[in-house]
Order: sequence, then C-alpha cells, then structure tokens
Amino acid sequence: MKDVLNDIIHHTLPIGNIELIKVTGTDKETTISAVTENRTVVLNAKLKTPVSDFNGVFGMPSLEKLRTILSFDDEYDGNAKISVVTENKDGVNQPSVIHFENKDGDFVNDYRLMGKVLVEQKIKNVIFKGAIWNLSFKPTVAGITRLKKQSNVHSEETNFNAIYENGALAMSFGNVSTHAGKFVFQNGVSGSLTKSFHWPVKQFLAIMDLTGDKHIHISDQGVMRITLDSGIADYEYLLPVQKQ
Repeated sequence: MKDVLNDIIHHTLPIGNIELIKVTGTDKETTISAVTENRTVVLNAKLKTPVSDFNGVFGMPSLEKLRTILSFDDEYDGNAKISVVTENKDGVNQPSVIHFENKDGDFVNDYRLMGKVLVEQKIKNVIFKGAIWNLSFKPTVAGITRLKKQSNVHSEETNFNAIYENGALAMSFGNVSTHAGKFVFQNGVSGSLTKSFHWPVKQFLAIMDLTGDKHIHISDQGVMRITLDSGIADYEYLLPVQKQ
C-alpha cells in the first residue's frame, strides 16, 4: 500500500497545481485522474495491479499532507499498519479513511478521503477522443538539460514553442520583439509536424523530471501526450496547446 501511495504522490504533486486526485477502483482495475487548476495538464493513470481496498470512487485531497505522512519512514516502516477504512453510504461501502499506525500503535494518522459525490463535482471526466500522433519519440537527458538551460535564460516566458524542421524537434523562446532563444531538443525524429505550438515549460519540465520510462507524442491537432511507466502504474499526461 505504501509503495502505491508514494508512487501516486511522486507522479502527481511535483507537476504543480494538483491538490486533488480522483480514484476509481473495481475488482479488475484501479485508475486515477486529475487536472491542474489552470488545466495545462490532464492526468490519467492505471495501476498495473488493482488495489482491492480502493474499490469505489473517492478523492485524495490535501496531497501535501499525505506526502508528509508518507515521509515518516522511521514510524511507518515495513512493520506499520496502513489500511483503508470504509463507510456505508446509501447501502454501498466506500473508502473513507487511510489509517496509518506504527508497529507499537503509538504514532497514528488518519488521512480523510473525499466522498464520491463531491470528487465527481470537482473533477469532471475529461473525454479524450484520441489524436493522430505526428511525432513520437523517447526524450534524451541531453535534450531535457538543454531545455532547462534555455528556460533559465528566458525565465520570463511561461511557454516554449515546438517546431519540427530538418528531421529534428526544435524549441524556442520569445519572438522577434523580445529576447529570444532556440535550440534542437531532439535529433532523428521521424514524422511530420506542419504547425508550431506553444506548451507550458514548467509543467513539461516537471514531467520530464519524474522517475520512469517516458515517451512523447505530439499531434498537429494541438495536443501533446507524455506516457510514463513507473513500474507500479502507467501514467498519461495530456498537455493541450497554450495561447501565447
């Protein structure tokens, strides 16, 4: 349980502006979804192994509080008791609390979950109808490092521009009327991209810094999809194009 909770926290909270996660669980699968407050990133994920204690629909709010609880490795170690408490609502048992208790039972925390009705009001299902992916590739450490350098130079810019040219994906900051910069992010990218789009640099870099095997997919339809395999879950981050 602790490994699953840590994995979820480590792949959501660092993106920024995510304070609530929606969990949907059945006997066959456990999925999570979230949206940043400014809707720059839509997150969907599926755990590789369903968690039976997560059956139902509920929310995980106050993620910083949960991260702090999980950080107490000296108290909540391999001998600790971490369990999900359920409540009967309208004849259905729903997860209501994640209970943390150390081996001796003298260090306890109850992390309160959000009910189904409220979480469904706060996180609406975002229906992604799919897209034609014009570019697909695995990002390199060198490319990510270059983007960090340029974003430091052009820290006033909230977005970067992605351009496909000469078999490479280039990125740029600014325009002819401002300080500007441009660099090759990824060489040897096959495909085509007829349009240039703006993407949020802070959120993109936050996802690039997450642990796991990542792949980037870009569509001429104005959406970027980043998939990440953490070993515990398969994450999908959708980034709609931004207006400059």
